Amino acid sequence: MSPVPADRTVNPVRALQAFGQSVWLDYIRRDLLSTGELARLVRDDGLRGLTSNPAIFEKAFSSGEDYASTLLEAARASRNPYRIYEALAFGDIRDAADALRAVYEATGGADGFVSLEVAPDLAHDTVGTLAEARRLWREAGRDNLMVKVPGTPAGVPAIKELIAEGINVNVTLLFARSAYEKVAEAHMSGLEHRAASGKDIGRVASVASFFVSRIDSAVDAELERRMGTASAAGKQALSALLGKTAIANAKLAYETYRRVTQAERWQKLAALGAKPQRLLWASTSTKNPKYRDVLYVEELIGPHTVNTMPPATLDAFRDHGVPRPSLQEALDEARAVLAELETHGIRLDDVTARLLDEGVALFSEAFARLLSAVEARVRSIAA
Repeated sequence: MSPVPADRTVNPVRALQAFGQSVWLDYIRRDLLSTGELARLVRDDGLRGLTSNPAIFEKAFSSGEDYASTLLEAARASRNPYRIYEALAFGDIRDAADALRAVYEATGGADGFVSLEVAPDLAHDTVGTLAEARRLWREAGRDNLMVKVPGTPAGVPAIKELIAEGINVNVTLLFARSAYEKVAEAHMSGLEHRAASGKDIGRVASVASFFVSRIDSAVDAELERRMGTASAAGKQALSALLGKTAIANAKLAYETYRRVTQAERWQKLAALGAKPQRLLWASTSTKNPKYRDVLYVEELIGPHTVNTMPPATLDAFRDHGVPRPSLQEALDEARAVLAELETHGIRLDDVTARLLDEGVALFSEAFARLLSAVEARVRSIAA
């Protein structure tokens, strides 16, 4: 659907709240807090949370003077680059959580969260993930923290246990709807276990982070490869699918969310005060310059969702985004897109399985670069 002219007297970012969507920022660094920029985003844009990952911390720690004194102080306490990283990361996470505390209270614990990720090398280790998530939760000491746990087969049982223990979880690296269904089951099972033990479930929060643009990047590459040897009619059919898969997949994932939350099982938990595990749209910057730069915001707007945007995407949507209740539009078309992919021999399950493996590997590589950057930064400051 083509965008229509927007009322430029209304901030499009803030307007997303009218459709039930919360905006989080996929970015963190010290000057976001020290300059008052985070407070401005909360005030003007209605920003309701922050997410982080190793790549974001690497960029933050590698440049500027914001971390110079803290780096040296942490290096005096330990020469281990991981411990130095944690000293810096925990400082930013706690400060950001404190800055968002008012949002957390005003929304009754629905928003106002900051996310911190377990070490990526634990993605296939349930026991290790549990131990690390518990440690991060304990050491951060903020009840508006979300611990990021990958939605891998090993991550799912950890998610169930963490929810049962009352630890907020941001389930990351979700690409497949089948994986999301397992995560939704783990979330409900964890809440049921907690409720059965007589504990409060009303303050336990979780989001399921569905990655968007990476799906189009992968599927479009395969479509273009096949277009190279296709007939004229075949090229036209393949071309019509470009840039359509990620949004179709996300819309059908939202259908799953609605089915889960409308079922009797969830309604029993809701009656006890449980908060739904909202879908969070991640990887929402547009990778293909041919596509509208706010594509993955405009087309995925709906109630009980979160969109975490990198700064450039947030700025672009504020400038020319057109909010509308798009998430439940054209569902038959979404199903048709995925069915058409199958007729061309492209199985989305194969694509999403590969993306999960690549996502784990990319996060591990980013974490290794982060630790190298910390070491290099300490050496440069100390020289």
